[in-house]
Amino acid sequence: MSTESTPRRGGGFDIRLIIALLMGVYGLVILVMGIGFTTQEELDRADGLNINLWAGIAMLVFSAAFVLWAKLRPLTVPPSATE
Repeated sequence: MSTESTPRRGGGFDIRLIIALLMGVYGLVILVMGIGFTTQEELDRADGLNINLWAGIAMLVFSAAFVLWAKLRPLTVPPSATE
């Protein structure tokens, strides 16, 4: 039985980090596809916009925001839950 009154961190399997990892991997794949494998026909169908490039960048920004959120506001376990 612990008598400590400070909350402990409980973010080993924080869902925000799992979501950030998945979005980061997908974003990186789509970014690479947008940079290296986009044809002129695909650009013409998308009205000249490289959708894969911009979607990959957006997914990586989203992933970075989730990691930042998890680091700035970590999960804490109240002392009463550990008893």
